[in-house]
Amino acid sequence: MNHTEEPMAALADKLEAIELSVVVPVFNEEDSVGPLVTRIHDAMAGFSKSWELILVDDGSTDRTLPNARAELFRPDLRLKIIELQKNFGQTAAMQAGIDAASGRLIATLDGDLQNDPNDIPRMVVAIEERQLDLLVGWRKNRRDGLLLRKIPSWCANRLIGKITGVKLHDYGCSLKVYRASIIKQVKLMGEMHRFIPAWVAGVVPSSRIGEMPVTHHARHFGASKYGISRTFRVILDLLAVLFFMRYKARPGHFFGSIGLATGGLSALILFYLAIDKFILGNDIGTRPMLMVGVMLFLSSIQLITTGILSEMMARAYFRDDETTSYIVRQVFEQEQADA
Repeated sequence: MNHTEEPMAALADKLEAIELSVVVPVFNEEDSVGPLVTRIHDAMAGFSKSWELILVDDGSTDRTLPNARAELFRPDLRLKIIELQKNFGQTAAMQAGIDAASGRLIATLDGDLQNDPNDIPRMVVAIEERQLDLLVGWRKNRRDGLLLRKIPSWCANRLIGKITGVKLHDYGCSLKVYRASIIKQVKLMGEMHRFIPAWVAGVVPSSRIGEMPVTHHARHFGASKYGISRTFRVILDLLAVLFFMRYKARPGHFFGSIGLATGGLSALILFYLAIDKFILGNDIGTRPMLMVGVMLFLSSIQLITTGILSEMMARAYFRDDETTSYIVRQVFEQEQADA
């Protein structure tokens, strides 16, 4: 091959459509990030189509970023590293990786080596064969503590499935494969990565969301970022998910319906007291029921007003939905590493 053909071949390879983007958020995983890249590379060795790896450093304070940048010098790996300006949380880091992904399909997994990258090619085949938009990993034989991890997770999965209507065994598994055209319609905020299937169910039928058993390993490096306090956050997040799934585009219906019910009850109480005062001639000035009726009336006005304001905010949100939940400091790719 002459010198002219070599740059042309490299350009053709660079312009090749990417089939799969593998997105991995990492935070203080200095010991895991090197072996992680190696395992992903080895797992994808037999993948016949073009793929890329995107690491999102979520404001790590150890050597996670330098260790990740050392992997940029691999000649046989298409790697992109996104450095966030500070620690924005796993959901924001995952959103940053999804936004930067170029693949037709997107796979996500944790950076602590507990998810097995060897499951990714099987999941890619499965999502196509089963014609799904989202395939969720099910850690059937989970290598975590029973009391602090398994039992709370089992309770949360049952509760989430019951409320959202998306029946899965394992909402919390980060190993998932999506169609990029679908997941990019979903904006992840807060700590809502646990409820991605519920968010996806807001844009596609739940029949296009499936799961398959995957391998789960015990943690070898570092410490878990989660504790028992996560259970309480899950409950609060679940209430927010339920609200957004049903009332995201019409929040005034939520507050307004409560306000109207409260106002109706207030009207009944005050009407009864009016009859008691003006027809029966009884004194109602010291009656606790009068205070209850007045408070219910004021609450009704507040709720209805809140509903109107929330409708205005929702319309502003849908008009200007370009804000992100993260700030990128710098993006590293192979060209920068060579320079």
